[in-house]
Amino acid sequence: MINLDELVEEHGVVGAQVAVLHNGAIVDMAAGVLNNVTGEKVTTDSIFQIGSITKVWTATLVQELVNEGLLDLDRPVRDVLPEFMLADEQAARIITPRHLLTHTAGFQGDLFHDTGSGDDMLEKYVGRMAEARQEAPPGEFYTYCNSGFTLLGRIVEMLRGKPFRTVLRERLIERLGLRAAAASHAEYAAQTLATGHVGKELKPAGKLMAEGDAPAGTVLAMSARDLLDFVRMHLRTSEFDAMREVQVVPPDFGQGGKQGLGWALHEYANGVTGIGHTGSTLGYRAYLRVIPESGLAIAVLTNGGETLSLARAVYDAVLGDLAGVALPSLPTPPQFPVPVDVERVVGVYRSTGLELHVTEGDGGRVKLRYERLDPGWESFIDGDEHEFTGLRDDALIAVEKGDGNHSVIVLCGRDEQDRVKWLHWGRAAMRV
Repeated sequence: MINLDELVEEHGVVGAQVAVLHNGAIVDMAAGVLNNVTGEKVTTDSIFQIGSITKVWTATLVQELVNEGLLDLDRPVRDVLPEFMLADEQAARIITPRHLLTHTAGFQGDLFHDTGSGDDMLEKYVGRMAEARQEAPPGEFYTYCNSGFTLLGRIVEMLRGKPFRTVLRERLIERLGLRAAAASHAEYAAQTLATGHVGKELKPAGKLMAEGDAPAGTVLAMSARDLLDFVRMHLRTSEFDAMREVQVVPPDFGQGGKQGLGWALHEYANGVTGIGHTGSTLGYRAYLRVIPESGLAIAVLTNGGETLSLARAVYDAVLGDLAGVALPSLPTPPQFPVPVDVERVVGVYRSTGLELHVTEGDGGRVKLRYERLDPGWESFIDGDEHEFTGLRDDALIAVEKGDGNHSVIVLCGRDEQDRVKWLHWGRAAMRV
């Protein structure tokens, strides 16, 4: 089906695991190295951080609360957490768990607070959210929000009366009999953890992200097989079906897709809809695609390199062979670009921890540069200037590829001077 050793070599990936679930059975494989300094080989028992795929695990714990009648997704968060505060008091009063699960709460989404690793780390994190500003009215705008899932983790703690990682271990990891999953940094010591690699030279990251964001995806690590054991649970029971229902349609980044409760909903070239998620932490990239109607799931866990290209090669081979479906093509710069209304686009836009500086380029193009305001973005965003051209009337596309694709930025709204108000690439940055 696939030769993972060849794919790792071809795409310059440090190490990878792939697991495939089909008709209830899981097959897994491994290639590359855990650390490109030590040279230790990846095995199918090694573990990788799964990043934001953790959000589906957090959403699953929340859905269990809903199923048991302990939580109403459409009641204010303050029903459970009366201490929940934001800079915008009116927003804090009306935000609901559904807003959090669908990335529509509208407050700052990437607050990299280090609140330690104790049992009170989520309580401390929520306390620090009191200064978080509201970037859009609740329920009106999709913008990816890590902070919302940390808040959901605190809701789980309050209603279960235990620390989030304890609930995660008892209700999912142990329930599923997962051999290698680690729910805290302390648990890594009992496993063989791949090292994340960062930068163009792919050097070991040398540090881990803070545990206080654990429900959003900074800690949970496992093997690809363990991840698909979790998916198999979802496919075998109807108790989590509500999580797959369409909740929100995000801006169109050229690949389709909608948002469920935790799950991302993917559209395939021949009309099939699947579910899945992607995760990124320091030096790790994790990819999960599921076709429920075919009983098929694919997990790809990596620790550095051109990982998206490798993941798509795996998807193309497995989805075609086992489900007869194809990935939609990634968007590319058009031969005849749509003219960019440069005067309306140029300016400075700000998101949580980032500024986006857009200036006029040559030939109707614009140049975009990310400025990191928070060191937490250091390994995720480069400070180089990149050229963008017109993809649609409401979207720009990068001229050059980065990590195997041409990134798309959607132009949203207008300010009082009829200029673009938001740049949206999954997260949204507002003109300042």
